[in-house]
Amino acid sequence: MKKIQRPPMKKAESVGSLISAMMGQPGFGEQITRHQAWLIWDQLVGEQIAARARPRKIRRGILEVQVDHPVWMQQLHMLKPQILKKIHDRIPNAGITDIYLRQANSVHPHDLNTRRAAAEPPPWMKVELTALEKRMIEDDLKNIEDEELKQELRKLRTLQKQVNKSRES
Repeated sequence: MKKIQRPPMKKAESVGSLISAMMGQPGFGEQITRHQAWLIWDQLVGEQIAARARPRKIRRGILEVQVDHPVWMQQLHMLKPQILKKIHDRIPNAGITDIYLRQANSVHPHDLNTRRAAAEPPPWMKVELTALEKRMIEDDLKNIEDEELKQELRKLRTLQKQVNKSRES
C-alpha cells in the first residue's frame, strides 16, 4: 500500500499508556513472574554458563535456552535438575517445569554486545533528561512494587524519553 493511500495515523500512544494497558490484561502478572527467570539467569547458572547459554522463550512452562556449543548443551543437560531447583527456589510461582536446550545458529549475543560496546552510541543516547522529566518517570512507576520490574521499566521509559527528545531537537 502506498503512503498516499494509507489513512493518516492518529496520535501515537505513549509508552506509559501502552504499559498500563498491558499490565491490566488478565494473566499478565503470571507472565511477568514466569519471565523473571530472564532477570536472574546469570545468577542462577553463574557467569561461565551464562556466557554460553541464554534463555529465549517460555512456552507451556518450558524454558527454552539457546546454547552456543554441543559440549555446553551436554553439560547443561546434566545440570537441568539443579537449575530447575534454583528457579523453583527463587521464583516459586514461575510454573517452569522443564528446560529445553537448543543449539544456537548464529553469533552469540555476548559477541554482538562486545561489538556494539566498541561502536559510538547513537546521538539520542547522549540526550540528557531534566530533573522534571526524571521525576515524571518516577511518578509513573511509583505504584509498581517489584523492584526489578520497576528498574527495567525505568530504563525503557528513559530511553523512550531520550528518543522523543532527540526527535524534537
